[in-house]
Amino acid sequence: MDSGKTRLIYFAWVRERIGIPEEDVDLPAGIETVADLLRWLKSRGEEYEHALQYPDVIRVAINQEHVDHREKIAGAREIALFPPMTGG
Repeated sequence: MDSGKTRLIYFAWVRERIGIPEEDVDLPAGIETVADLLRWLKSRGEEYEHALQYPDVIRVAINQEHVDHREKIAGAREIALFPPMTGG
């Protein structure tokens, strides 16, 4: 993988709505936090808009550690997006 790219991995209905399990992306300048990333992803097309229409409920892990949406993503090799866990 190109050192400038970040791997995004999608799980459960986030993956189903976006239509791919993962992708390697070049994050644009100005994408510094998880919240910035979610906002940018929503702008990438209808599938992303649909999957991330309620970004506050999306859980995120950077390099396999769950993080807050205020977390900086600089240096992240892998960012995973999950739907909220359902009880039951």
